[in-house]
This record gives sequence, C-alpha cells and structure tokens, in this order.
Amino acid sequence: MTTARRSDATRAAILEAARERFASDGYDRATIRAIARDAGIDPSMVMRYYGNKEGLFAAASEIEIGLPELGSLPARHIGAVLVTHFLERWERDDVLTGLLRVGVTNTAGAERMQAVFAQQLGPVTRGVCPDPADAPRRAALVASQILGMALTRYVLRIPPAVEMSPEEIVAWLGPTVQRYLTAEAP
Repeated sequence: MTTARRSDATRAAILEAARERFASDGYDRATIRAIARDAGIDPSMVMRYYGNKEGLFAAASEIEIGLPELGSLPARHIGAVLVTHFLERWERDDVLTGLLRVGVTNTAGAERMQAVFAQQLGPVTRGVCPDPADAPRRAALVASQILGMALTRYVLRIPPAVEMSPEEIVAWLGPTVQRYLTAEAP
C-alpha cells in the first residue's frame, strides 16, 4: 500500500471513529485518546491530521444533506418532499443525530449545525420563496420544524414522536414547512 493510500485509510478510520464517538458520547465527553483507540492508531496521528479536537469535530461533522432539486416540483409538494427527505436522512444517518446532540450542548456543534443549514437549506429556500430577501427567516422556520422533530424523535426519543410513521410526520409537518417556504409573509 502506498503512503498516500495508507494516509487516506488512516484519515477515514479516524473520521469514522470520531463520528461514532461524537454521536455516542457527545462533544465534551469524546476524547482524542478514545477516538484514536477506536481507530486503532496512536493519538498523535489524530493530532497530526486534524490539529485538535475542534478540527477533528469540524472534519467529522462535514455533512452533505443532499437536498432534492425542487425547481421542477409543483410548489404544493415542496414541504412534503423536504420533510420526507430529512426523515429518510435521519433514519439512516447517525452522524446527523450526533451533530444535533452535540449542537444542543456545545458551541462548536451549534455553529456547525448552523453552517450546514445556512449553506445547504438557505439556497433551496431562496429558490422557492416569494421574496428571496426573506429566505433566511423562512429557512430558520423550516429548520425549527425539521430539527424539532429530529430532536424529539431521534435524540430525546419522546414516545409519541417515535411511534409516528414517517407518513404521519410528513402529513403533519409537510403543510407547515410548505407554508413557511411558499406562503406570502404575514
């Protein structure tokens, strides 16, 4: 194996271990030593590649939400499509849950979550709302619904939220997200 491939494999192992450790322990309790142990490497290698815990967290929490293209959809379906997309992501992606958990307890996590939503949800919102100048406020309202459901369903595990089917959640949240995105401002 070449040095470059070994380096890539080491970085991948570190990031995988960091994602799992941040998701299970949270930012404050996760340690470089534990992450290195999980990755099967010396802690100095983590520091070499990522500098410090903050750098490692930033790299481990790089998330591409992968929002669907909404431009070709009839406007009345946008809310349901977005809620469905986020539910599917949360169902299969523990990194998002870990980032949400860290985001509510740690400044670095909150800033990372803010950046993910601003960079990825913001442009989608600008593309569909009646007044692009109002897009940041509308994106924040959409995030309140999406993140609120994720917090109650995947982090706090409040029984009624956990017991709802994805279809029920889309039926409840879709119209609200739709209104936030496409209705005239109050």
